[in-house]
Amino acid sequence: MSATTPGLWARIGYLLGRPLPPQMREWVRRDITGRGNYRRYLVRGLVPFLPIVIALCFVPASWMVRAGMILILTIPFLYFQVALGGIYRRHLLRNNGLDPKLADRVTIIRLTAADEAYRRQHRPEIGSQIPGDLPAPPPEPRIIDARVTPPRDDA
Repeated sequence: MSATTPGLWARIGYLLGRPLPPQMREWVRRDITGRGNYRRYLVRGLVPFLPIVIALCFVPASWMVRAGMILILTIPFLYFQVALGGIYRRHLLRNNGLDPKLADRVTIIRLTAADEAYRRQHRPEIGSQIPGDLPAPPPEPRIIDARVTPPRDDA
């Protein structure tokens, strides 16, 4: 174990709810808000669920009954995993002495990236920002004393 990364037993304790030392806060922040955080969260929730699924595979019944039992457990499991993801992240942040609002940072970054992609695709910088609005035509040049002059920006 290095000073900034937890070892095996510290990581198991962290996953079971034990806080890590203050010098590992940066690792905790990256673990909870960094790239791939949601995938890690889903895998961590799946680990205790797998032995139950494996045990249900050996129940002496037809394959339809076994598949039904597994499905009856899997649907609420997935629902609660998705629904409680933010709460779990906030709990880990608070438990390790970090600001729980960091959990929302992930959502804000994702929304900002999606918003930028939308703006690039559907809202060109030319003209109005109203959807479906055509860009304004360029102003007509004015003729003064038979000379063509560019329009002034006083209007």
